[in-house]
Amino acid sequence: MKKMTSKKRLLCMLLCVIMAVIAVGCQKPVETASEAFKAGVYTASVAGHNADIKVEVEVSTEAILGVKILEHKESPGISDPAIERIPKAIVDSQSLAVDAISGATITSKAIVAAVTEALKQAGADIDALNVKKEGSKNAGETKEYTTDVVVIGGGGAGLAAAVSAHQNGAEVIVLEKMPRLGGNTILSGGAFNAVDPKRQKAQGIEDSTDKHYTQTFEGGDKLGNPELIRVFVDNAYPAIEWLESLGMKFNDEVFTVLGGLWPRAHKPSTPLGTGFIDTYQAYVDANKGIDIMLDTEVTELIMENGKVVGIKATGLEGEVIIKANNGVVIASGGFGANVEMRDQYNKSWPALTQIKTTNHPGATGDGLAMAKNVGANLIGLDNIQLLPMGDPATGSLSGNIEQGVENRIFVNKSGNRFVDEGARRDVMTKALMEQEDAYMWVVLDKHSYPTGDKKNNFNETIDELIAQGRAFKGDTLEDLAKQIGVDPANLVKAVEDFNKAVDAGGPDAFGRTLFADKIDTAPYYAGARVPTVHHTMGGIEINTSAQVMDVNGKVIPGLYAAGEVTGGIHGSNRLGGNALADIAVFGRIAGESAALGK
Repeated sequence: MKKMTSKKRLLCMLLCVIMAVIAVGCQKPVETASEAFKAGVYTASVAGHNADIKVEVEVSTEAILGVKILEHKESPGISDPAIERIPKAIVDSQSLAVDAISGATITSKAIVAAVTEALKQAGADIDALNVKKEGSKNAGETKEYTTDVVVIGGGGAGLAAAVSAHQNGAEVIVLEKMPRLGGNTILSGGAFNAVDPKRQKAQGIEDSTDKHYTQTFEGGDKLGNPELIRVFVDNAYPAIEWLESLGMKFNDEVFTVLGGLWPRAHKPSTPLGTGFIDTYQAYVDANKGIDIMLDTEVTELIMENGKVVGIKATGLEGEVIIKANNGVVIASGGFGANVEMRDQYNKSWPALTQIKTTNHPGATGDGLAMAKNVGANLIGLDNIQLLPMGDPATGSLSGNIEQGVENRIFVNKSGNRFVDEGARRDVMTKALMEQEDAYMWVVLDKHSYPTGDKKNNFNETIDELIAQGRAFKGDTLEDLAKQIGVDPANLVKAVEDFNKAVDAGGPDAFGRTLFADKIDTAPYYAGARVPTVHHTMGGIEINTSAQVMDVNGKVIPGLYAAGEVTGGIHGSNRLGGNALADIAVFGRIAGESAALGK
């Protein structure tokens, strides 16, 4: 073989280089970070919990620069953490794989879905953006604090306790495991039972604290503690005056709330339970001495020499230890959202495993376990309340079209009435469970909705509910019956019989005595409802000073409790409208007792 000359070797090398350049040039360019997006501003909308959520996403060629929520109708207070945190999390992580916010999961997912649609317009690699980026979470060092009063739970009872403790001279730290304040209170319809001479007299309503006492005691099958019930009914109206002194407003007209048995329910002027939480928040903002720690879950009560002296908790950045000079208030709510606990204690209902709940996700009974660990006595845990008023899709109270007890009826899938609609909640729910598919329609007319923009007790207009397919409207009862799939003749007869009872002043064939207007004026409306878990009446035993009692009937020094985490007030069945009154009355008492070290 002949040796290659240097000239030939040089020519060969040049040819190889040229071929390599050509080969590279023929290949598809490798995508780089600088070519991740088509720079610009994009918008998209996706259905949220209540209506469409519209977002605006700005991107450069290499990064997501910003995410804005342009329009939404999500529930104030409930959805706020998702509205605030999800856009920031997407930008900070440059990823769509961000964690949903507890208590606002639907809103969180809707925001991510809307941002996804916007990024598709920008030519993004959605699969790559959906890969969760593992960040190094810094557990941080244990943080220690000292205060006068520690409050576990930032719902209505906890915030009432915090404000009351502060008004009695204490410095306070409130710990809330969820990313927002409000608990179940902020989800409620806002009805607050209290005997109110001024408002009730103006409507010609006769009432008394003795009547409220009797209905509460007998409505709970006489299983409630008479001393606690007496304190409750006597202090319900003073609690309204207290809230008004803090700036809260109530409407002038009182009404009968579902299962309330009497027209003594006060409706806040601000929708839902936001009025209560906003009022407490305004006090906190205006006064030094109350600190609130969100996303901080209390795990243990600290005991020293037989007294509760503080708590241990876990926050986003590590462990938190807080010593309390005066006392600790447990106001962590019930266990309506804890399916295992419901199944463990349920004795009165068919299996509750598949029944949805009105409760927020944080209502898991944590406070009960902590209290039990320090010797607290737990009572009445088998007393679990269901409502016949759950949204068929979610179990929530939203979408309920009723405005009060007196002006509406319930019919089953055949279009027939089946219960006294003014009865106790357990009576109505048990009757509903005997109907086909445990499914009913609330039926009413123009008396409840004189205009389409009239809102229900959950800040939703009837027109919005109709547009969403959650309520139906008919110019005649026959038309309405066809829309909701019930027998028109049955529905017409049900309404006719109801109207006759209104004329006669009752009682009707079901024993109903609460009436106002006939259902006789078009348009007619209907909304579907199913059973839902609503309240857990059992819990920590307390005395009239909201001190926690141990299994031997003695006070546990330094420990107080208020709200749904407690037991002994409502017996086997809570009257509608009594919960918000209870948490204000005993939250206020617990805060004062803890501040003064009673």
